[in-house]
Amino acid sequence: MKKRDFISIADHSSADIARILDLAGKLKKKPASYATLLKGESVALIFQKPSNRTRVSFEAGIFQLGGKSIYLAPDDISLGKREPTADIAQTLSRYVKGIVARVFAHQDLLDLAKYATIPVVNALSDHSHPCQALADVMTVHEKFGTLKGIKLAYIGDGNNMTNSLMLAAAKMGMHMTVATPKGYEPDAGCVRQAADCAQATGATISLMRDPVKAVDGADVVYTDTWVSMGQEKETARRLKDFKGYQIDAKLFARAGKDRIFMHCLPAHRGQEVAADVIDGPRSVVFDEAENRLHVQKAIMVFLYSE
Repeated sequence: MKKRDFISIADHSSADIARILDLAGKLKKKPASYATLLKGESVALIFQKPSNRTRVSFEAGIFQLGGKSIYLAPDDISLGKREPTADIAQTLSRYVKGIVARVFAHQDLLDLAKYATIPVVNALSDHSHPCQALADVMTVHEKFGTLKGIKLAYIGDGNNMTNSLMLAAAKMGMHMTVATPKGYEPDAGCVRQAADCAQATGATISLMRDPVKAVDGADVVYTDTWVSMGQEKETARRLKDFKGYQIDAKLFARAGKDRIFMHCLPAHRGQEVAADVIDGPRSVVFDEAENRLHVQKAIMVFLYSE
């Protein structure tokens, strides 16, 4: 069977994404399913960034599938510095069943996937965050019973999370509106890819400046941190640029009656979201966090056995 990677949602068909989501739902109901899939196998976790949800959910998921994870911190492997990424990929391919990488530069993931003979999973890059996006759409499906026609409003920074959410929404027939300040738009290439996918599924992808207009009538209101890891020096400027984009109770109230609030975490209460929204009864942020485990297990099942 030809090696498959999970680098971007764009690389997979709508049917593939639906299959992964279906698997995730089954694994959530029956956690012991595929408990021997990785028996006697190891998966390398290459992390250039520290993590809470990503590391724990992958380590727990690999264990639940019968395998063992090997955590490689920044000082253990310096991709492209201490030795070429190609050499690292080929070496690890002789030892482990797969590679999960959380990196700064997306190119590192592409290089790992190019040279590895084992599956490579994108656990986050500066370009995309596909595992989180699938956990998000899984959560939306749980809350509304469908994805087709659901309206998701994303407010804030057009970052890696936005890129992956647009692609997931387009693949699954959701309508997504993105409201960002000037200069913080999502990746133009991802916008084009999402728009192309949307033509086939009936989804719509819209970009605008006005958060109020974006939120009006939305089923899902989503935001992410305004200052991501590695952008700390930009904090003062970003807080100024994003003024007016906070999801507070007034803005959230403009969404639909059965609206839900989503955030991939970690969150900064008082910045991108008000505490009474993220800690309120319509917030599903910890459901999203839990679903990372189930989706990532489903991705590994998809890569290793489907």
